[in-house]
Amino acid sequence: MNDQHHAKPKLVIFDTTLRDGEQSPGAAMTAAEKMEIALELERLGVDVIEAGFPASSPGDLAAVKAIAGRVKDSAVCGLARASDGDVDKAIEAVRDAARPRVHTFIASSPLHMAKKLRLPPEEVLERAKAAVKRARDGVADVEFSPEDAGRSEPDFLCRIIEAAIGAGATTINIPDTVGYRLPEEFAALVRDMMERVPNADKAVFSVHCHDDLGMAVANSLAAVQAGARQVECTINGIGERAGNAALEELVMAVKTRGEAFPCRVEVDATRILALSRLVAATTGMAVQRNKAVVGVNAFAHESGIHQDGVLKDRSTYEIMRAEDVGWDSNSLPLGKLSGRSAVRQRLAALGHELDDGAMDRFFALFKERADSKRFIYDEDLHALRTELG
Repeated sequence: MNDQHHAKPKLVIFDTTLRDGEQSPGAAMTAAEKMEIALELERLGVDVIEAGFPASSPGDLAAVKAIAGRVKDSAVCGLARASDGDVDKAIEAVRDAARPRVHTFIASSPLHMAKKLRLPPEEVLERAKAAVKRARDGVADVEFSPEDAGRSEPDFLCRIIEAAIGAGATTINIPDTVGYRLPEEFAALVRDMMERVPNADKAVFSVHCHDDLGMAVANSLAAVQAGARQVECTINGIGERAGNAALEELVMAVKTRGEAFPCRVEVDATRILALSRLVAATTGMAVQRNKAVVGVNAFAHESGIHQDGVLKDRSTYEIMRAEDVGWDSNSLPLGKLSGRSAVRQRLAALGHELDDGAMDRFFALFKERADSKRFIYDEDLHALRTELG
């Protein structure tokens, strides 16, 4: 299995927490905070860190420059609109990186071209080619995104992708910018582009999915199964509007269901929880309790049926180990749904060994009290034991 795993191509993990994630309302970060997160992303082992949008402000330019000067193991990327000024700023920002990348984009959907850019398709095509060529003159690694690809016309999308690769793009990113596509549709779109674009084999295909309909991770994984070899994501899934595909969910899906994917991921997943907490604390965006992988309930079992199963064999209700993503262990919080076996185990851990008769009386008292409390804590168990006599 190990040999088969390493025979698979690597899935490139492109993290945009510091760029798209920072665009979450209220989530702006200082240069020092961005640096701290960038260094943790490097330790996690992400392949590409999109450190910011250098043309957006002098502060962001300086922050991306600083990160490019410190990070050595991950590529450092700067975002740029398809304009000379943006591209030049991005080149300036990442030039000193060990592995510099410029990511340039322009909208390609009829709606965006007509209403936002107010440009005809041919002009958009020319701007895309010019931006990629200018970026390639500055760095060897250039990514191009046709913004709102999910709502673009396939024929025009083929043309602009072919032109971008011809101009020197090494990665082609297909964004579902507004989270509109369904997984099977998005997979078909990616597969269609890879099959129809004549020079598709000269670039890595990537996806960038938003979560407006709650399908960013599903769409990204469907695209990977269709041939994409880079996924763009953020820690905790933060980002514009409903956010982006969550890095922790993408990584653990591929690790846990490796047989379903034609590629592998190489990140140190044991660092995921600590990084999730750092991003949450830095941005002030709390992680919901039932969030997959990093939510406090992700490895917690309160139902008596589940607790009994987990006490007998964790794999009955856990498809991955809590420790593999940075938790100390799973947890069996006690409440009104808890079963006798979990209560007895916790009592024993607290030094209260009860025979079957005493346990019957204790558990009846526990159930009576648990109906009126959200959780039963250790001090409650001590008190109940004292009350039992």
